[in-house]
Amino acid sequence: MRIDWTITVALLAMLYAANILGPVEGAKILTIFPTSARSHYIVGSALTKELARRGHEVTVINPFPQKKPLKNYRDIDVSGSADIVKDLVPNLFEMADLGVWESITLTNKFGQILANYTLQHPNVKKLIQSNEKFDLIIMESFLNDAHLGFVHHFKAPCVVLSTFGASRWTNELVGTPSPISYVPHPFLSFTDRMSFVQRIGNMLMTIMDSVLGHVLDFPVQSAMYEAAFPDPKPPLEHLRRHAVSLVLLNNHFSLSYPRPYVPNMIEVGGMHVNRKPNPLPEDIQKILDNAPNGVIYFSMGSNIQSSQLPVEKREAILRVFAKLKQTVLWKWEDETLPNRPANVIVKAWWPQDDILAHPNVRLFITHGGLLSTTESMYHGVPVIGIPVFGDQYLNMAKAERTGFGLLLPYQEISEERLARAINQILGDSKFKTMAQSISARYRDQPQEPLDLAVYWVEYVIRHRGAVHLKSAGQELGFLQYHAIDVIVTLVGVPVLFFYLLFKLLCGGRSKKNASLNAKKKRN
Repeated sequence: MRIDWTITVALLAMLYAANILGPVEGAKILTIFPTSARSHYIVGSALTKELARRGHEVTVINPFPQKKPLKNYRDIDVSGSADIVKDLVPNLFEMADLGVWESITLTNKFGQILANYTLQHPNVKKLIQSNEKFDLIIMESFLNDAHLGFVHHFKAPCVVLSTFGASRWTNELVGTPSPISYVPHPFLSFTDRMSFVQRIGNMLMTIMDSVLGHVLDFPVQSAMYEAAFPDPKPPLEHLRRHAVSLVLLNNHFSLSYPRPYVPNMIEVGGMHVNRKPNPLPEDIQKILDNAPNGVIYFSMGSNIQSSQLPVEKREAILRVFAKLKQTVLWKWEDETLPNRPANVIVKAWWPQDDILAHPNVRLFITHGGLLSTTESMYHGVPVIGIPVFGDQYLNMAKAERTGFGLLLPYQEISEERLARAINQILGDSKFKTMAQSISARYRDQPQEPLDLAVYWVEYVIRHRGAVHLKSAGQELGFLQYHAIDVIVTLVGVPVLFFYLLFKLLCGGRSKKNASLNAKKKRN
C-alpha cells in the first residue's frame, strides 16, 4: 500500500508540474534577423529552423527568404537592404584604414540604416498593423535597439541573439558586468592579459563607445522606435532595461576568454556548425580528395569582397600562391581572376563549413570573423587572419596569442609577409596541434550548442518570460549600480563630521583668542 501511495504522489507531482509549466509545442515565435550580412543570418537561421523542426510556428523577418520554406516556417521578406549598405561603404577594405572614432560612428550608422529599413518595409508595417499574437520574440542584437518595439507591441517576452558575442549593446540589456581590466573591447586587438598601457587604451575605447552610443546612436534609435510603433508605448530606455528575458551569445569560453555573465546570458557559440558535414558537390569533393599536398582555403567572409582588393595586393597574393604546392580554393566574386595560377580555383561561394571539415585542408586564410573563426576551431584548422574591421582584430589577436594562427594586418599584405606566414604555418606542426587541441576543448560540452539554445528559448516560454532570471541591477541608476552613492556617503559623512568638528573647535578657539586679545588691548 505504501508503494502505491508513493507512485500516486509521484504521478500527481508530474501532472502538477506539467500543468504549471505547460507544453511548449506549437508556440508562435516572431524572429527578427534584419542584418544584410549573410553570416548573421546563418547563425540566426540555425536556431529558427531547429525551432520549426521541433513543432513551433516560426515567423522570420529577414533579407534572405528561403526558396523552399520549411514546414511551420514563414519568411517576411525584407531583402534590398544590402544595396543601401553598399552605398554607405562601397568597399569594406577601406574600413581597415579608418580611425577608432570613424569606425564606431560608421558601425552605428550601419545599424541605424538596417533598423530603419526594416521598420519602414511594407511587409513589416503590415505585420505591425495586424492582429497577430506571438508567444515569444527572438531578435538579433546588432545596433538595432528600435526593434525592441516589437516586444512591447506584441506583448511577448523576448530572447536576444547576439551573432557578435558580448558587447556594450548586449551587456546593457541584461546587466552583464564587463570589467575593463581584463575584458578587451571587441574592436581592439587586445587579449585578456593587457599591459598597463593597453588597459588605458581599453578604458578610453570603452568610454568613447559608450558615449557615442548613448549620445549619438540612442536618440536616433529612439526616434525610429517612436515613429514605427503606435501609442501607447513606454520610452525605449525602459525597454532596453526591462524587455529582454535572455541573451544567447554566439561565443564560447574555449574559443574566446573567460569572463563574467549574469545567469540570463548563455553561450551557444557554434550552434550553426554542422556536427555531421553535408555531402560536398562532386566537383569540390574531387578537388579536395585529389590534392596530394593538401588544400588552402581562402575567404574574406560573406561581406568583404576579395575582388575589391587593390591590384598590388591581389598580385602579391597571386605570386605567393603560384609558388605553392598546395591547391588554393579562393572565394572570388568576379567571373574571372586575372593572372590566376593553375593551382588556384575560384568560386563566388564555397560551402565553407563542409570544406573545413575535410581532412585535406591544411590552412584557412580568413578575415577573422567570428563564424569563420568558430568553424576553423571546430574542425581544428589553423588560420592566417587578415582583419579589416569590428571584432576581427580581437579574434585574430586571440589566434596568435593562443598559437593556432597568425595575424597579418591588411595594410602589411605583401608577397614577403604572406609567404612567410604561410610557410610558418605549414612548416611548423605546433599550429595544427594547437588548433586540434582547442577543437577538442570546444567539442567537450555536456550539450550541443543548438540544443542548449532551444532549451533556453523554450525555458523562457515555459516560465512566461522567466522574470526570476532578470538582474536587480537593471533597476538601478548609474550611481546606485556602481555604489557611488554609498561610497560618497561612507567617505563624505566622516569627512564632513571632522570638518565641522574642526571648524567648531577652531572657531571656538579663535573666539577665545579674540576675546583675550580684546582684554589685553583694554588693559
